[in-house]
Amino acid sequence: MSLPQFRLLRPRTVNVAIAWLAEHAGKVRVLAGGTDLIPSMRQKLFEPEYVLDLRSIAEMRGIRPQASGAVEIGALTTLSAIEKSPYLRQHFPVLTEAAGTVASPVLRNMGTIGGNICLDTRCLWYNQSLTWRKGCGFCIKKDGDLCHVAPGGTKCWAAFSGDTPPALLCLNAEIEIVGSKGARRVSVQDFYTGDGENYRKLLPGELVTRVFLPAELAGYRGVYRKLRVRGSIDYPLAGVAVVMKRSNGHVADARIAMTAVNPAPLLVKAAGEMMIGKAVDEALAEAAGEMAARTAKPLTTSALTPEYRREMIRVFTKRAVLAAGSN
Repeated sequence: MSLPQFRLLRPRTVNVAIAWLAEHAGKVRVLAGGTDLIPSMRQKLFEPEYVLDLRSIAEMRGIRPQASGAVEIGALTTLSAIEKSPYLRQHFPVLTEAAGTVASPVLRNMGTIGGNICLDTRCLWYNQSLTWRKGCGFCIKKDGDLCHVAPGGTKCWAAFSGDTPPALLCLNAEIEIVGSKGARRVSVQDFYTGDGENYRKLLPGELVTRVFLPAELAGYRGVYRKLRVRGSIDYPLAGVAVVMKRSNGHVADARIAMTAVNPAPLLVKAAGEMMIGKAVDEALAEAAGEMAARTAKPLTTSALTPEYRREMIRVFTKRAVLAAGSN
């Protein structure tokens, strides 16, 4: 499948990028690493007149530890740089684990943390060729008015399938969004809408420029577990991130988040709170897994059944809790 024709724009600063987004509003798509956008353009999901290539903006790259213990990460920082960062591996291991599961080494060398945060939602009826989608009568998310996942409904149920956002949710991370009216800072938890069609709170003229990891979560043990058909390349069909801090053999704090089983990554707040003050054992891990599975709402957005994916959320949550709680 060939790419549609477009003009490539290569700004060297964030300010120029924002100005060009405004100038070409409604006719431009943003390229960070291109690992998701380019295949989508080949499938004719997007046919923009302009592609804004951010890769020349040096200020949007890099991992910058702060004196306070917090960390700033440029949105164009590659997933492989995050995976291999000794500092992040020591202080925020759940993020390096999650980044290391994305696609393949070649794609992690291109893909960025900002792109993974802004990853388009996915569905068996959406991420297909134009001919395939036309044969199905299209869908709510692209060119149609029917959701094949939940027929008769008015909401798109395409699943969010980024690997790093559940880790970022566990770390209480925030992101910086820059537009023509200036910069704003929002939590990762508040960035997603829960609607597969309009899945993120990002206006057309805005960019995600930085990620902030707070000092108070540094040093937590972290684990990420992922279900996919192949051991590489594939997006998650279920993913679970767990971070934990223990004191005197008991859980002092814990956070659990999941991906690929809802239209947004979700923090299972009740499961983390339930674990506080208890020793990590099979029963506690099983209880956390049951709570996570009840929160998951996988539908028929992939070739695997919703029942299997929900069960794997339970299994992976239990395994991740046991791993994070081990000495």
